[in-house]
Amino acid sequence: MSHKKRKIGIMGGTFDPIHTGHLATAEAVRVEYDLERVLFIPAANPPHKQHFRVTKPLHRYIMTVLATYSNPHFHVSPIEIERPGLSYAIDTVLELIKQYGDNIEFYFIVGSDTVQELASWKDIDRLLEICHFIAANRPGSAYTLEDIMKSFGEKGFKRIHSLPTPELEISSTDVREKVRQGRSIKYFVPDSVETYICKENLYKE
Repeated sequence: MSHKKRKIGIMGGTFDPIHTGHLATAEAVRVEYDLERVLFIPAANPPHKQHFRVTKPLHRYIMTVLATYSNPHFHVSPIEIERPGLSYAIDTVLELIKQYGDNIEFYFIVGSDTVQELASWKDIDRLLEICHFIAANRPGSAYTLEDIMKSFGEKGFKRIHSLPTPELEISSTDVREKVRQGRSIKYFVPDSVETYICKENLYKE
């Protein structure tokens, strides 16, 4: 008798800071794909941001915990923060398979901008073999997901999926800039995250 695989989402990112767009996207994917849970995984040393200033991992981890605690289906993993070196998705997923076992299907949630960069990810062919990708696709995106799928051949069509997500034009960059300018970020981030940013005096410079 075959056992149905459990389905778990992975929401990776720098979360600098996490905002309501991240949360709404994760919830939309969770419901649409009937995921048991979504793991939020703050990146410690993202390879694509080595030349950018990124807030200390602990601050980003705490903000992610504060933002997600009210949703029983959302969990935060320190897996990348605890692992030295650059934070590569392939290493994270392989480690999660060891933790959770083989009876899991992982669904990696990526934004419409990130999915265009998949070809440059470390060991992307292997990654497509061991997990699915959900492209959170905002209406009006300036790319065709089908073209990206084609670039990976049959594997691309089997493993990359699209889900139109709520039209939330929010970015972490915008939130940081608003804080720097002394403007309100209420409703852009959860209240708990806004309070933490203020308390820790983040993004003022």
